[in-house]
Amino acid sequence: MATETPPPSKTQSPLPSAQEYSTVAQSAEFGELRRSYRSFAFPLTLAFIAWYLLYVLLSNYAGGFMGTRLFGNINVALALGLAQFLTTFLIAWWYARHAATKLDPKAEAIKSRMEGGA
Repeated sequence: MATETPPPSKTQSPLPSAQEYSTVAQSAEFGELRRSYRSFAFPLTLAFIAWYLLYVLLSNYAGGFMGTRLFGNINVALALGLAQFLTTFLIAWWYARHAATKLDPKAEAIKSRMEGGA
């Protein structure tokens, strides 16, 4: 049972050079990939940080409001705290869907072109 990596086959192309990476990084296609990522990730990151800070500030400075019972032993603080977990999972799911539909195809096209597949 060998754990060595087999030698590259003769059909595989060599790795792209630093110049090729630089050329791709400056291309319009790569710029569009970065814009697609940033236009999704940055606003959601800022929104989630603002939402989290709101929760922390309310917890520190609005104890009466956060202690308001909604039903049974469930108060506003618990509901908003659980909502933090829910939004985390929703954002992760939404990003995975966005990446699969918008980012991955563009990245795969760039990758295959760099590897000589297209």
